[in-house]
Amino acid sequence: MSKNGYKDLIVWNKSMDMVVAIYDIVADFPPSEIYGLSSQIKRSAVSIPSNVAEGSKRFTNKDFCQFLSIAYRSGAELETQIEIVKRIGFGKKEKITKVENLLLEIMKMLNKAIVSIRKK
Repeated sequence: MSKNGYKDLIVWNKSMDMVVAIYDIVADFPPSEIYGLSSQIKRSAVSIPSNVAEGSKRFTNKDFCQFLSIAYRSGAELETQIEIVKRIGFGKKEKITKVENLLLEIMKMLNKAIVSIRKK
């Protein structure tokens, strides 16, 4: 890992960008959703870079892989929540598309990293 650690990881940086995009989407939700779907979506999104960061500070590849797997599962939760947002009709289409594209890229990166670490 480099001097800056997880902050140099592309998957962490893209995940952070996605968190910002998620906060932008939920800002358009009705006030009644502040403790519902909005809160859940933000927690799932924040979990992804948080677990990448925490895992990178672990001492074994097995531990790092475990935290990447948690991040991956949070991504699956977020995929489902974004689908709910689309079906309900919350959020702006262009903002949702941006998040979907970022999330797809992040999920591919996480999956590739998990597979690569498990092979070691």
